[in-house]
Amino acid sequence: MTYRVCFVCTGNICRSPMAESVFRARVREAGLHDLVEVDSAGTGGWHEGDGADPRTVAVLEEAGYESAHTARQFQPSWFARLDLVIALDSGHLRALRRLAPTPEDAAKVRLLRSYDAAAGDDLDVPDPYYGGLDGFEECLEMVGAASEGLLAAVREQVSGMNDSGTSVSDGDGTRAVRAGLPEPVKNEPTLPGPVFAAHFHLPGDVSGPYTYGRDENPTWNLLERAIGELEAPGREDVQTLTFASGMAATAAVLFSQVGAGDVVVLPDDGYQVLPLVRAQLEAYGVEVRTAPTGGDAQLDVLDGAKLLWLETPSNPGLDVCDIRRLTEAAHAQGALVAVDNTLATPLGQRPLELGADFAVASGTKQLTGHGDVLLGYVVGRHAEAMAAVRRWRKIVGAIPGPMEAWLAHRSIATLQLRVDRQCATALTVAEALRERPEVSGLRYPGLPDDPAHKVAAQQMRRYGSVVSFTLPTRARAERFLEALRLVDDATSFGSVRSTAERRGRWGGDPVPEGFIRFSVGAEDPEDLVADVLRALDESSE
Repeated sequence: MTYRVCFVCTGNICRSPMAESVFRARVREAGLHDLVEVDSAGTGGWHEGDGADPRTVAVLEEAGYESAHTARQFQPSWFARLDLVIALDSGHLRALRRLAPTPEDAAKVRLLRSYDAAAGDDLDVPDPYYGGLDGFEECLEMVGAASEGLLAAVREQVSGMNDSGTSVSDGDGTRAVRAGLPEPVKNEPTLPGPVFAAHFHLPGDVSGPYTYGRDENPTWNLLERAIGELEAPGREDVQTLTFASGMAATAAVLFSQVGAGDVVVLPDDGYQVLPLVRAQLEAYGVEVRTAPTGGDAQLDVLDGAKLLWLETPSNPGLDVCDIRRLTEAAHAQGALVAVDNTLATPLGQRPLELGADFAVASGTKQLTGHGDVLLGYVVGRHAEAMAAVRRWRKIVGAIPGPMEAWLAHRSIATLQLRVDRQCATALTVAEALRERPEVSGLRYPGLPDDPAHKVAAQQMRRYGSVVSFTLPTRARAERFLEALRLVDDATSFGSVRSTAERRGRWGGDPVPEGFIRFSVGAEDPEDLVADVLRALDESSE
């Protein structure tokens, strides 16, 4: 089990990165580096994504410490995974304890100099930002003096831990049910209700995450924690941001990571709004190249790209590409990789584990699964890149409503139940369709003879709830949809209620006129198959 310590100051560019570097060195010297994880953050987000102050770097390097650092803002959801939160002065102590979701979390916050027996009554480490280099040298001296006592305290905690303290939430169902929940508090609900607030009490200096409703909301924070636990279980180096829709999340990654003169590679068979995104990127001076998802064809146009965007399985054609192969090729030339994980869901595929830098999805679909919420999210493993995504969200205001965030979090608890049922039924429907002579172009990655199955089986744990196929004509497809009784003629996918539509009616997908995208719901498989076969029979006339 890992013991986690986080140092916190104001902007995370002076005192806390200095403490992080010094204490990490002490942990390494003590041989505890496999048991103790050390990081840092700031109560404010003004410097998020920046490196440490040059004077901090100079003082650390002069003393022989590591100086690499990327600033980030402390999030209340982190309390759940942290064992000790070290404040650099009493202002940070008060701010962090106000942020703590529970009294137990508040008790994790301690002042750094409280571990220095010679510190006296004044336990603050003064902020050196507005002074000269001597202030930074004094800060380093105080940090060093307190680190020995802190190390002794941490060593005692680590020696008392055993493997029985590790999380038992390893199964997909258990993880989904427990994802993002705060620590239990007597007389409080398991999942707190939505927080409706445009502004928050903010006396004195600006500090803490909850200042204005466009920036942060406690309901989002719990949802973001839940999604992060699903997309990257056990990973402590990831951040999650939620958005008002899947396209808001998509736009945030694309437009925050590239600018005029850069090259972006998109799939030419992806979601139908991508051509609009391409036009806007080109209007901003970005070169956009496209290639099909299947056969890893995007490799052929990758040279010089800054960002590679994958959509696998693709929507609506259900082609699959090799995420590991494409990611390795992109990283070899310095490009970032984002994967649209909407169709697979985190229970079907985890792009970050396959090497991608971002996992992006429309939570509108199967993640929430009830057809009543618009939502998007981005999960990323690079603090600087995610700081840019966060800044974009702040600029455009593409935030989820607290009610939508709460509904989404509530719905995640049943994700594994829904996904398993829907994926199993999707395979049954696909097998039934395969026997019909009027059906052509049948695609479902879970079928052993599907062109994408070999690659899909190497990177997917579940194959999704969408089946696609083509009927001979537009008229036949429309008669089929009209004859269905258990399936709604509607767009979108992933709901517990089955839907189907003729995708050609939108005009944005390169598909035949009789092409059907069929989203399998949670109905009894026997009933659904019977309805599909009956509708095929009735529509033949």
